[in-house]
Amino acid sequence: MFLNLLALSIVLLLAFLKYRHGYWKRRGVPHEAPHFPLGDFKEWRATKCFFEILAPIYKKFKDSAPFAGMFMAFRPVALILDPDLVKSILIKDFNHFRERGVFSNVRDDPLTGHLFALEGTKWRELRQKLSAAFSSGKMKHMHPVVVKVAEEFKKVLEEKQATAVGGVIEITDLLSRFTADIIGVCAFGIECNSLRNPQADFVVMGRKANIDRRHGFLLDTFMEAAPKLARTLRMRQTTQEVNDFYMGIVRETIEYRERTGVKRNDLMDTLLELKTKDGNDGGLTVNEIAAQAFVFLIAGFETSSTTMGYVLYELAKWQDIQNRLRAEINTVLERHKNQFTYEAMQDMRYTEQVLSETLRRYPIVGHLVREADIDYKTADPRFTIEKGTMVIIPVYELQHDPHYFPNPEKFDPERFSEAEIKSRPACTYLPFGDGPRNCIGLRFGKMQVCIGLTYLLRHFKFSVCEETEDHLNFQVEKIILQPINGIKLRVERL
Repeated sequence: MFLNLLALSIVLLLAFLKYRHGYWKRRGVPHEAPHFPLGDFKEWRATKCFFEILAPIYKKFKDSAPFAGMFMAFRPVALILDPDLVKSILIKDFNHFRERGVFSNVRDDPLTGHLFALEGTKWRELRQKLSAAFSSGKMKHMHPVVVKVAEEFKKVLEEKQATAVGGVIEITDLLSRFTADIIGVCAFGIECNSLRNPQADFVVMGRKANIDRRHGFLLDTFMEAAPKLARTLRMRQTTQEVNDFYMGIVRETIEYRERTGVKRNDLMDTLLELKTKDGNDGGLTVNEIAAQAFVFLIAGFETSSTTMGYVLYELAKWQDIQNRLRAEINTVLERHKNQFTYEAMQDMRYTEQVLSETLRRYPIVGHLVREADIDYKTADPRFTIEKGTMVIIPVYELQHDPHYFPNPEKFDPERFSEAEIKSRPACTYLPFGDGPRNCIGLRFGKMQVCIGLTYLLRHFKFSVCEETEDHLNFQVEKIILQPINGIKLRVERL
C-alpha cells in the first residue's frame, strides 16, 4: 500500500512539474523548451555565467516579443527584451515592480535584512533614511578619507613594482585590498590596513562573504527560485562564521562610538543617527544597522575593485586613451592648484566617459531582478506579465547589443559624449539600474574608482605583457562579473 501511494505521489508530482513547465507555451510567449529539473539554468554556476544563460535567448527572441519566457527551476521568469518595457518596469510603472523577489530572512539571518532585499514599506522607509548617507555632501566629507587610502595604495604599488619581475603585477588582488580598506573605514570605522597585510581578518572575511555558501547548488537554486517559501522554512543564506564576525564588529563599533561620542562623518555615523533619532519609534535596531553596513561591504568590496581592474586592462590595451586620460587628470589638478579635492574630481569629464564605457563592456552585475505585483499588460496586447512573475532585465545583453552600441566589443569612451548619450534609447545602459530602486551607492562607488585611478595614472603607466589575456574569461559561480585568472599587467613608474 505504501509503495503504491509513493508511486502515485511521484507520478502526480512529475505531472505537476511538467504542467508547470508548460506555463509559457499556454500563454503564447516565445521561449526555449526547459530542461528538467532546473529549467533554463541547468548550466549556471557549472559551465556558464548568468549572462551567458540569457544571451542566446535574448538574441533569438528580441525582435519577436517584448519579453521571452524562461524557467528558474519551475518558477516562470520573464526576460525583458524591449527597452521601452524596461523603462516602464524600472521607472514609469515602478509601483507595480517594486520588489526584487530575492531571499531575505530578517528573523533567522539578520544580515539579509538589508536595503537590496527588503520589500514594501520597510524598503521605502529605509531607502528614504539612507539616501542622506550617500548625498553629494556626505561624499564630500568622505573624499579625504578615500584619498588617504589612495596615497597608501600608491606607496604599496611602488614597492611591489620595484621587486616585480619585468614589472608584471597581478592587479586585482591589490585593487580589492584598496577598496576593502576604504569600506573598512567608511562603513565600519576600522582601519584594517589590508594593503600592508593581505591576510587582515576584514579582507579574509569579506572574501568569504562573497564566496562561501551555506548550502549546495540545489538548495541555493531553490532559495533563489522560491525565496518566500525558503523564508517560511526559516532557511539561512549567510554562513555562521561571516554572521558572527560582522555582527561582532558592528556591536563593538556602536558601543565605542556611543560611549566616546566619536564622529567620523561616515556611513556608520549616519546609521547611528537613524538608530537614536526616532527613539523607539522607527529607529534602526543593531541588527538593521549591521545588515546595512554588511551590504555596503558586499556591494562595494569586489564591485569597485573589479571595475578598476577592467579600466586598467582596457587602458593597457589602448595607450592613446590612457595618455588622454592621464593628460586630463594632470590638467584638472593643475587648475585646482594640485589639490585633489572633491571639486577637482567633479571636473574630470573624460574620466567619467572612460568609467562609463568600462561599465558598459563589463557590467559588474549583468542583470536586474524585479517581481510583478499585478497582472501587467504590455503595450502589445498579446502579452501579459502575471502577478508574482519574476522579471529579469538583461543588462549585459542590452549593453552589448549592436543596435544600441555599434561594434560593442570595441572599447570606445566616445560612446558617452553628451551627443551620443542623447542619441540612444533610454534604459539601454543600466550598470547601476534606474528609477527609484537604482543603486543607492553609485556616487560612492564612482568616487572610489575615480580617486584610485587618479593616483595610479599620475604615477604609473600600465601596459600589456605576455601574461595579459587577449580576452578575459569570467568566473561562472559568481553573480558579479569577475575574471577567472585575475588581470596581469606591466606596471612602470612615471
